[in-house]
Amino acid sequence: MCSARRQFAALLFLLSVVVAGYGQSAEPVETIRVDADLVDLKVSVVSLNAKSPATTLGQNDFRILENGQPQDISFFAAADTPFDLVLLLDLSGSSHDKLKLIRKSAKRFVEQTRSSDRVSVVAFSNTAQLVSPLTEDRKRLKKAIDDMREPEGGTRFWDALRYVLAILNASENSARRSAVVVMTDGVDNALPDVFGEGSQIPFDRLLQIVRVSHALVFPIYLDTEDQEYKRHRTPRSAFAIARQQLAQLAGASGTNLYRADRLEDLDNVYQQVIGDLGRVYSIGYRPSQALRDGKWRVVSVQIPTHNDLSARTKQGYYAPAQPD
Repeated sequence: MCSARRQFAALLFLLSVVVAGYGQSAEPVETIRVDADLVDLKVSVVSLNAKSPATTLGQNDFRILENGQPQDISFFAAADTPFDLVLLLDLSGSSHDKLKLIRKSAKRFVEQTRSSDRVSVVAFSNTAQLVSPLTEDRKRLKKAIDDMREPEGGTRFWDALRYVLAILNASENSARRSAVVVMTDGVDNALPDVFGEGSQIPFDRLLQIVRVSHALVFPIYLDTEDQEYKRHRTPRSAFAIARQQLAQLAGASGTNLYRADRLEDLDNVYQQVIGDLGRVYSIGYRPSQALRDGKWRVVSVQIPTHNDLSARTKQGYYAPAQPD
C-alpha cells in the first residue's frame, strides 16, 4: 500500500513539473482569467438533427439561467480555444495483453487532436505511469506511446482520475481549457466483491471533485465484462455498478458516456470525443444573486437562436459560504 501511495505521489509531482514547465505555448492564445465571483461553465453544443452538424456560435446565441433567472455573460471563449488533454488509459484486467492495440488507438487519438492542443498520456492499473507530459510535439507523443509499459497490479481508477484532475485544476488560470479522456471498464478494486487493493478516495468524494472541476471528464466505457468474469471471476454486479458510476461522472461533468464494445472500436470512439471537444464553449458570468449562503444553485444554458441545437453543461454549483 505504501509503495502504491509513493508512486501516485511521484505522479503528482511529475505532473506538477509538467504543468509548470509547459505553461507557455509557442502560439499566442486567448487568456482565460477566473476569479472567485465568476461562474465558469464548459458548454457542449450538440445538434438535434443528425444530418445537420452544429454551427459556430457567438456569445449572443447563448442564454444563461441560474435558479431560473437570466444572467449577464461576462466571459466567452469560442469552441476553437485550445485544450490541455490528458488521455488516461486503464491497462488493468483483460486489456493488459492487448497493449499493441491500445498503443495504436492512442496514437490515432493524438493524430485526431488539433495542432494547438497539448496532450499528455497517463496509464494506470494499481499504480500510474506518466507516459508523456503535456506537449504539442506529436512525434514525441507517439514515441512515448510506443515505449509505454504495462503497469502492475489491480485497478485504482478513482485514485488515478483524482490525481490527474488535481493537476489540471491547479493550472486552471492558464491560457487553455482542460479535459480528461479516460478509457476504462470502470471497475475499481474498491467495489464490492472485487479482489485487490482499491482506491483510497471514495467514489462519492471523486464525484464531488468532478462536479466542481474546471476540467471536463469524457469517460469511455470499454466492455471487458465477459473476459474478466471468465478470467478472474470478477462479479458481473461490479460491472453494472461501474457503468452507473461512469454515467454519473459524465453527468457531473456535463459530458457524454461513450462505449467501446471492443478495443478495435476505440478509433471511432476517440474520433467522436475529439469532435465533441471541438464544440465546447467556455462561458462565464457573475451571479445576480451574490449571497454567500453555501446553497446549491441550479444552472441551465439555452440556445434560443437555434432550435436545432442543444446545450449541455453542469447542472449547477454550490455558492461560496459566508466565512465564520
